[in-house]
Amino acid sequence: MTSSNGRAQGTSQNATKQPHLRVIPLGGLHEIGKNTCVFEYGDDIMLVDAGLAFPSDGMHGVNVVMPDTSYLKENQRRIRGMIVTHGHEDHIGGIAHHLKNFSIPVIHGPRLALAMLTGKMEEAGVMDRTILQTVAPRDVVKVGQHFSVEFIRNTHSMADSFSLAITTPVGTVIFTGDFKFDHTPVDGETFDMARLAHYGDKGVLCLFSDSTNAEVPGFCPPERSVFPCLDRHISQAEGRVIITTFASSIHRVSMILELALKNGRKVGLLGRSMLNVIAKARELGYMRAPDDLFVPIKQIRDLPDRETLLLMTGSQGEPLAALSRISRGEHPQVQVKSTDTIIFSASPIPGNTISVVNTIDRLMMLGAKVVYGKGEGIHVSGHGFQEDQKLMLALTKPKYFVPVHGEHRMLVAHSKTAQSMGVPTDNMLIIDNGDVVELTADSIRKGDPVKAGIELLDASRNGIVDARVLKERQQLAEDGVITLLAVISTDGVMAAPPRVNIRGVVTTADARKLSMWAEREIGWVLENRWNQLCRNTGGSAPEVDWVGVQREVEVGLQRRLRRELQVEPLIICLVQPAPAGTPAYKGRTDAEPDSRPAPRGRGARDGGGRDGGGRGRDGAVPAPQRQLVAVGAAASAPVSAPAAAPAAAVVAVPAPAPAELEPEPAGRTRRRRSAATAG
Repeated sequence: MTSSNGRAQGTSQNATKQPHLRVIPLGGLHEIGKNTCVFEYGDDIMLVDAGLAFPSDGMHGVNVVMPDTSYLKENQRRIRGMIVTHGHEDHIGGIAHHLKNFSIPVIHGPRLALAMLTGKMEEAGVMDRTILQTVAPRDVVKVGQHFSVEFIRNTHSMADSFSLAITTPVGTVIFTGDFKFDHTPVDGETFDMARLAHYGDKGVLCLFSDSTNAEVPGFCPPERSVFPCLDRHISQAEGRVIITTFASSIHRVSMILELALKNGRKVGLLGRSMLNVIAKARELGYMRAPDDLFVPIKQIRDLPDRETLLLMTGSQGEPLAALSRISRGEHPQVQVKSTDTIIFSASPIPGNTISVVNTIDRLMMLGAKVVYGKGEGIHVSGHGFQEDQKLMLALTKPKYFVPVHGEHRMLVAHSKTAQSMGVPTDNMLIIDNGDVVELTADSIRKGDPVKAGIELLDASRNGIVDARVLKERQQLAEDGVITLLAVISTDGVMAAPPRVNIRGVVTTADARKLSMWAEREIGWVLENRWNQLCRNTGGSAPEVDWVGVQREVEVGLQRRLRRELQVEPLIICLVQPAPAGTPAYKGRTDAEPDSRPAPRGRGARDGGGRDGGGRGRDGAVPAPQRQLVAVGAAASAPVSAPAAAPAAAVVAVPAPAPAELEPEPAGRTRRRRSAATAG
């Protein structure tokens, strides 16, 4: 919706020289989740939300996905504060993690969102890295010298949700956050449309608007519309009722508790987040229910099934959530009965559909009645449809428009809706994470992008899973692993036959053949690469680049397995050094000769057995080396070499940074393989 050079109507050659507002999304574009946005003017940076997303199926061992915040770390001295729109995980889930890397002077947000954030920060031990300030509707806060933010009450699937009117030196920006227009909200807190209209009459420079349901025509149904459908299923259930929904959907949970009370059922809660959110919401007055409505899960089993309702997490098929464990028969306190009615009062987030469907299938196979899907009327979205988005545009009457919070097709659909409401095509930008929107009073354009991507966190939420680790995990899952133990003396001879161990590799080759191939690769490396990998320093023992030996053997064996067997397992070579003078292993008498020519080139020693340009025999720049590359004699398995003195010192030369590539050594080419990346 913008020209190819990224300029929009009103942009001139002098636009970049004028003072301008920079808006930089680091997450939430071309995706669902990890909503994080940066507002920047002069020396001030203000953050709006900092959420997380959930991993896809290929992200083995990854617990949550965060946006790459390198830009914020580099500019942390300029951060003046953060604004939180509401308390969903895709808007506040990353804050505690980010506070470990940089401080935020103050965080302004709704009471409920900050109450939930407090628990996360206490758990992470970062309460001293910021100050939390709660706000009420129509409160105005000052952030830095250049930003003034008014909180405008909106309606969403979560209580205490706000849109933002951000006043800047170049004009007023409306940032909608997540919203829909619900005229009969469960908590009675209606959308403050009058305030939006006020800013629309004064003049809105740019609207940044939620695009999640931009493809869906009409108005989004009100949250209260699910009440009669839930009531029908609960009242007709013959046995226990088990309901799963988002713990943070306070309005939905409030209605479920109301229906439990109406139908004479006691409520048992399962799932840490469900317990925490309900406790916080009741404490702050966002949820009202008598204490005797709740029964500990250990005691609720003693009640008749007809008087029981279990409310739990697991609506997205999360492997460790309560309902997922129940579906697998792994929960210590709850087992599925054939008389159970299980209700999924949520729709799958994109990417979670397979997990949800598998959970539903398992529950059905256990004999339960499972209620799910749009046709049952048990779930409505918290994000506005096309008519909601048109109403937002009509109220704010923006000069410029940028759709946010959605996948690419949603952004395109939202832009078409804005065009139908009179916003010129040249006054819109469709952007991606890391793109920079530069705004002046009379122009909008794309500036130079900043670094953006993802950070993958393991289950501890502390360890970062980098691209190399993720690639190796994918290789392990898809093709298995082969470990190889090579005994090599410091004078460059193979002192024992290689030991090969196979795990998870589907192959027709027997262990003897794999060992023979490994022997040939080790022999080739010693014959053709040893002079590059070993250097005499004048001491009693030469300096050997064992990392380079390991890498050369791995690459050669990978190439052979791909050619001979069409498999690409992860190969780990462990080198056991032996002292100089150790008798050489003669090799197998049935081994086929190696007819490959010796390598050509300058033969510079580069720490990885690669040519001087830093690439391996396969033509690809290798990943960073593993730390464990050599095993001392005392730590290794027994081998058939003669007893040896203590192993020579192992010197691991770091792999150099990729440089200009040189021609490949003859006889050592292989096709490139695209690497899995974390970005």
